[in-house]
Amino acid sequence: MKKGRILFASLAGSVIEWYDFYLYGTATGLVFSTLYFPNHDPAISILLAFATFGVGYAARPLGSILFGHMGDRLGRKATLMYTLIGMGGSSMLIGLLPTYAQVGLLAPILLVIMRLIQGISLGGEWGGAILLATENAPKGFRGLYGSIPQLGVPIGLVAGSFSLSFISYMTTDEQFMSWGWRIPFLLSVVLIALALWVRSGVEETPDFKQQKESGNLAKVPIVETFRNDWRNVLRAIGLKIGDGFFNVFAMSYVLVFTTVYLDYSRDTALTALTIGCATMLVTIPIVGYLSDFIGRKTIYLGGLTLLFLLSVPYFALIGKGVGWLYFMQAVMLGIIWAAVFSTQGTLFSELFPTKVRYTGLSVGYQVAAAIVGFGPMIWTPMAKSYGPSPWIFGGFMMAGLALSLVLSLFVQDTRKMVNPRYDESVKHVGS
Repeated sequence: MKKGRILFASLAGSVIEWYDFYLYGTATGLVFSTLYFPNHDPAISILLAFATFGVGYAARPLGSILFGHMGDRLGRKATLMYTLIGMGGSSMLIGLLPTYAQVGLLAPILLVIMRLIQGISLGGEWGGAILLATENAPKGFRGLYGSIPQLGVPIGLVAGSFSLSFISYMTTDEQFMSWGWRIPFLLSVVLIALALWVRSGVEETPDFKQQKESGNLAKVPIVETFRNDWRNVLRAIGLKIGDGFFNVFAMSYVLVFTTVYLDYSRDTALTALTIGCATMLVTIPIVGYLSDFIGRKTIYLGGLTLLFLLSVPYFALIGKGVGWLYFMQAVMLGIIWAAVFSTQGTLFSELFPTKVRYTGLSVGYQVAAAIVGFGPMIWTPMAKSYGPSPWIFGGFMMAGLALSLVLSLFVQDTRKMVNPRYDESVKHVGS
């Protein structure tokens, strides 16, 4: 099987999953806070809307357990087909939901249900996409291959943001709030059909085939993961917490923060986000390639250190003018955070043996995601009480990054410790 098709299959699904996920995040502050959570106090509306955004993150650990079980028992390919269907179907239905003005309390309830399905699906997608790429990687290129699915995040976010921006530009404010915002959600159907077609032509990974042929499949993967690899699950959670909070802020909440508290226009905020994501498209594959030569740990530790040192300057400078906002998004999100993110999938996957790799990788990452997903619910009252204070918000980020930094010191560079087929010696890496 051609490696190019494998990489495209891992990327295509990742793009669409993140398109749907971040489309919701973009629409949260711009649309849902008004149409589904109306309140005389805008801050309350935003808080309630972002609570549903956080629900999607909270559901991701459940998805990691459910689809991790399927991925370690039935295979990576079959599981990834189900995650696509769940994500695309829920996104399409969001585009058809009635508003609060039409059906009252039922509207936000239905929105939360759809968001739960989104989160569960994404909880299984990320880990599977990483394994589809890394378990097919040739010797010495696992870091590069593992970085390719990560490109789905900036591409999906830009696509979701651009679709809303384009529809907003083509319609009046009244038309956009009435029906225009629904179009990008409905387009998910077309994208999902394309991704399903691409993935249907991909074979199961060699690692899972070998594991299945040996007859040594985990009976209950989540149980075996916590019995033998609980330390590495905790490591993955801690390693993700620090950059995770910054990620949620810089790729989602920044739209609210810059428009509500820094008085930038919606177009300016979206442009800044797009600049950061466009920069990531270059950074991620380059750093993924470099990680195969200088090591995942070196890059990870360096990226976290820079994020820690620049947290307060980031918040101090993004309010100084449009130029500074664009520059800091490019540097902090597009280069430094992207470098950390580029190595994450490969690094975390190398912590677990084949028989529980889908579950271990997914649970560690998604539990952390569930925690950081409620960042906006913390930041909204913070901003209301203290304003856009660089010391308050920067200090918050530094606290999470400090945890990840400490843990990264004790994680060994798995690049040098495992063979190209991820032998069972990784089972106790760092134990």
